[in-house]
Amino acid sequence: MNREDIIRMAREAGFTEGDISLFPDLIAHFAALIAATEREACAKACEDMDHNGVMIAADCAAAIRARS
Repeated sequence: MNREDIIRMAREAGFTEGDISLFPDLIAHFAALIAATEREACAKACEDMDHNGVMIAADCAAAIRARS
């Protein structure tokens, strides 16, 4: 996710152009915190899968996609 993606998503979330221009670093930092939290939750979802020591990628992907 790059800065342009973050700005686009901020607009989609309802941030005004004024918010974005006044606080671009704060918005980017917030997005990075959210992404890190989501990565960890996805990693945990994969770790919680038990196939007798075998990780099945499709199952892990399904567990991630099932997160709401």
